[in-house]
Amino acid sequence: MYYYNPWNLDYKQPFGAIKVGNSMSLRFATDQPSVLVTCVIRRDFGKRYEFSMTKDSGGDFRLTIPFDEEPGLYFYHFEIVESSDLGETRRFYGCSGIGGEGLLYTDENDVKPYQLTVFEKEDQAPSWYREAVFYQIFPDRFYNGNENGQINHPKPNSFIYGRKTDNPFYVKEENGDIARWDFFGGNLRGIIKKIPYLKELGINAIYLNPIFSGTSNHRYDTNDYLKIDSMLGRQEDFEELIQLLHQEKMHLILDGVFSHVGKNSLYFNINGDYGDDEGAAKNPDSPYFDWFKFENYPFEYKSWWGIKDLPEIDKDNDSFRNFIYGEKNSVLAKWNALGIDGWRLDVADELPDSFIKGIRENLDSYSDKILIGEIWEDASNKISYGKRRNYILGGSLQAAMNYPFRDLIINLLNGHRSSQDVAHQLMTLQENYPKDIFYNNLNNLGTHDTERILTMVGEKNLSVALAMLFVLPGIHCIYYGDEAGLSGGKDPENRKYFPWDNISPNVYNVYKSWTQKRLSENSLKYGEFSTFFTDRLLGILRYTDSEVFVELINPSEDELNIEVQEITFLQNLKFLPELKKLLTEKVISGKTNLELKMKI
Repeated sequence: MYYYNPWNLDYKQPFGAIKVGNSMSLRFATDQPSVLVTCVIRRDFGKRYEFSMTKDSGGDFRLTIPFDEEPGLYFYHFEIVESSDLGETRRFYGCSGIGGEGLLYTDENDVKPYQLTVFEKEDQAPSWYREAVFYQIFPDRFYNGNENGQINHPKPNSFIYGRKTDNPFYVKEENGDIARWDFFGGNLRGIIKKIPYLKELGINAIYLNPIFSGTSNHRYDTNDYLKIDSMLGRQEDFEELIQLLHQEKMHLILDGVFSHVGKNSLYFNINGDYGDDEGAAKNPDSPYFDWFKFENYPFEYKSWWGIKDLPEIDKDNDSFRNFIYGEKNSVLAKWNALGIDGWRLDVADELPDSFIKGIRENLDSYSDKILIGEIWEDASNKISYGKRRNYILGGSLQAAMNYPFRDLIINLLNGHRSSQDVAHQLMTLQENYPKDIFYNNLNNLGTHDTERILTMVGEKNLSVALAMLFVLPGIHCIYYGDEAGLSGGKDPENRKYFPWDNISPNVYNVYKSWTQKRLSENSLKYGEFSTFFTDRLLGILRYTDSEVFVELINPSEDELNIEVQEITFLQNLKFLPELKKLLTEKVISGKTNLELKMKI
């Protein structure tokens, strides 16, 4: 028998990621008398290390390894040498592929190693952030706050919908380019007027999609980083919004789109909107010329994912870096000084690690700002453009957008993943992330880039999806209109105007009940996390030193009796006997969730 399980503190301490300068203690169990065990560790894309393990009095093998090397990813497995009269046999023990208890391998080339994240320093978030329930607003589609409903400064060659209930629709050229951008006319004054609505819902933080001058309705094609888009209002409106939010103890973060700009921007200006001598595409002597990479000046240039509307910026350019996050007269300096509470970095994959660190260093001069990155995968081991990214090893991002949680929730409820698979994936993510990052990640069920959650799981599953979202660790974010019952597929269907005259009371009440629970339950804000499962149920645990919050998820159509002997707990927690007693003889009906609490 051979056994190792990094999720069990009897076999690995500490659990999960390790800070540089700390040690990792391992125990490898066996009942075989004539064996030697070596722990093999490889630095990511680097050196191989071998450590002989010491046999203890009980016959198991132990090892303590100090990690005083560079931060990064390390991968490890065990080599076993078995001795007998017939000679020596080498076998290998590594990850099963789903985490936790491992497997024996006969060929080292087949071994799936365990991942170990070694980080440089903790990344604690501001205290307000850990208390937050976020609301993501796509400004054009939220609310027009002008008294007469008039649209601010309509853009040339665009169209405005006849009714707020119209479904968004793109008018495209034959080549697929947008012929005319479409607008509903939501603005900053609309957000100001709806602060009472947001407070009533239980929201205390807002994430805004881009608000800087742009050509499109989404404004990811920045024209001027230092100006509010005129359709949204004036800078004075934005300053008033910040002031009013802070008076209500609410916070606001902005979308930083620093990978690319608009082709008609002040910096590129291919159509000459800013004059015949301004911008890189009009003047090779422009101070912005070196920001871009021209292949055949001026009409052939490197653009973001080949989209000609979005000329890509050279993020290694010192002039651009200073413009974005320099100490004086930079983009961050201006908007930080107005009192915003942080930034969400669009397409963080496209930003070099050193660029993100520069932004973080700027924000570190403040005591209460957060930096979140748009990453769609496990941010601990993301490879982008052939390079392993150092997003979460310290001094970079404090949080990532938690799309992996969204995927797990949707796939479980739609029958595409088992409860066992989801439980293991959740534990693997917890294991891979430094603790602060894991609890800082921004959880969502949908954004402007995804189908709406109601479309993905249906109203029958919606309450279960919300239960998972709000009980799982992290900071929770509602996409505008989801709580009103909006549906929709991918862009543009997911960007409808908020249905102020047709809010679904059933859906709204489910959302509000969970925001209130999130705000009132300390275990949901600060509790530790673990999970368990049966072949048909998923259990989520949040716990402190004094209480346990249990959420049971039944993704099936059946009414299920909870059989304690069938439950697999993925960690050996001290309160398991009391928890098993609490779960005994409970029943959970189909497609629903069951909430239980316990004092310890």
